[in-house]
Amino acid sequence: MNNLIYETAAEAVRILKDKKLTVSAAESCTGGLLSAYLPTVPGVSSVYELGITSYSCRIKNEVLGVSKATLDTFGAVSEAAAREMAEGVRKKANADFGVSVTGVAGPDGSEGHDPGLVYIAVSGKGGTTVKKLNIDPVNRDYVRSEAVKNALELLINTVKEVK
Repeated sequence: MNNLIYETAAEAVRILKDKKLTVSAAESCTGGLLSAYLPTVPGVSSVYELGITSYSCRIKNEVLGVSKATLDTFGAVSEAAAREMAEGVRKKANADFGVSVTGVAGPDGSEGHDPGLVYIAVSGKGGTTVKKLNIDPVNRDYVRSEAVKNALELLINTVKEVK
């Protein structure tokens, strides 16, 4: 287990608990890694509602509500897909926040994108923020870990803004 990611997950859980807010996660290229780190934090059950790993476009559409038009036009590795994944998982769980990750972990490209291209998003009552990452594609594990760390940091920064 990566201590930096664990500490980041613990900070996210602490801030959510302090503000009495909840989160759900939708992941693709991270394959459930975000959803694996959150439950390692004691007390997470009071803030973590749901985690969905959706590798296929069918599941992104049918379970998370990513529109077929988005998937056909922009693809699963896109700002639009990350946005709709975060909004969809938030809505499905009736959580205060939805966080999503979609991208290319490598070693090969996907949908015409190079390894290391990742989109993360956090959706809340105030709207949805999407961030594009270009992670050095050292290897799959590195891309996945960096994506999770960045998604948790975006979640923390978004939750801190809640009054």
